[in-house]
Amino acid sequence: MRRIVLYIAMSLDGYLADPAGGVDWLTGQDPSWEGDGGYSDFVRTVDTVILGRRTYDQITTQLSPSAWPYEGLSAWVLTHRDAPEPEGDIHFTDLSLDRLAARLRALPGRDIWLCGGADLVRQALELDLINELRLTIIPTLLGAGIPLFRGLRGPKLLELVSHRAENDMVECIYRRRGAAQ
Repeated sequence: MRRIVLYIAMSLDGYLADPAGGVDWLTGQDPSWEGDGGYSDFVRTVDTVILGRRTYDQITTQLSPSAWPYEGLSAWVLTHRDAPEPEGDIHFTDLSLDRLAARLRALPGRDIWLCGGADLVRQALELDLINELRLTIIPTLLGAGIPLFRGLRGPKLLELVSHRAENDMVECIYRRRGAAQ
């Protein structure tokens, strides 16, 4: 069965974005560094990406307005608002996250990337849908903003699978404690 993998970056103090929703702080220490922090390796393991509508809007209007960055991946945008016409492999749905996850897991393919935002991450954790969390910790303290793990009901037990550091950023890979591979 296909796994759902959260692949996301956060500030050292646990924020996904600054108070205005900005993410221009998502860099390591050396601005001339040309690595991608493992992104290209990760993206080869997935063929589907799930994201919330606010994340989709931010990507298409601010972060990458001239080109869809997830070309070649089947993208599913969860929304309860009117959706634009689907383009290529971008699909808009008002299905619940658990129903969408069940449908996508039943299809053949590689792993499924849960891209964000914070509300979608919280829902997925509460529904116990995430098999693996790949968190890149950026060496920045924001002090305020959109917390990645806000509003969780009760603890979620994880175990560290691996970690690596590059350009002062640390990628930690966790899975649910006691979960089968």
